[in-house]
Amino acid sequence: MIRAPFPNGALRPTAACLLAASVALLSACAASTGQRVYDQESFDTRASAFSREFVASPSDTCGAARRALLSQGYVVQLAPGDQMQAHKRFQPAGEIHVQIDFHVVCAPTARGQPTTVAFVSAVQDRYTLKKTPISASVGVSPLGSISLPFATTSDALVKVASETIGAGRFYDRFFDLVEHHLAEQMALNVEGTVTAASPAAPADTTPAAASGSPVPAPVASPASAAPAAVASPAATVAPPAGQALVGVAVKQ
Repeated sequence: MIRAPFPNGALRPTAACLLAASVALLSACAASTGQRVYDQESFDTRASAFSREFVASPSDTCGAARRALLSQGYVVQLAPGDQMQAHKRFQPAGEIHVQIDFHVVCAPTARGQPTTVAFVSAVQDRYTLKKTPISASVGVSPLGSISLPFATTSDALVKVASETIGAGRFYDRFFDLVEHHLAEQMALNVEGTVTAASPAAPADTTPAAASGSPVPAPVASPASAAPAAVASPAATVAPPAGQALVGVAVKQ
């Protein structure tokens, strides 16, 4: 008995099932071998390489971070007080360019506490030099356009990769430099406080001192005249018996 072929060239049931099973198997293998990027994010509570706590206010911490980046050649783009952005360009090879973008956020640890947590993330962008040839052409009405043998090239940087730097040692060096600048700032603050607290000499508030004219030397007041000795009237002395009375003046 001869069976009639399937209409419209349809596949037999057995072949269709085999094809579907093969596609499903290939998809399962690809899903098992490929790792999704967001599966690497742990979001755990352990210490992070992207943050560090400092005993300082948010403004002082971000100020120290700004000075640390400026001292290493970074260009600070935005520094509103509690956050900033900075970048620095590198050229490790002739046609390879790398740019590092720094993002810093300073947040207080708790209200009323003199501690701040500095959050830092750095993104590395990789560029390559792409040359595009440009040929010169001249348009002629009867003949159309004629290409000349003179050609130029146009150079442009094309981004080929972008990645957040995850190396802990990279951020440790940055945080150590921030702590160094914070210590210098604290020393200056303490020195200024001691200078402001030292007592100053009292200012002369006399009118002559205020006007700037020389102050005349004090003149001694004339001594009060001592009262002249006044001779007391002669005192009568009673002589002993048998002698005449003699007037004797007695000076006091």
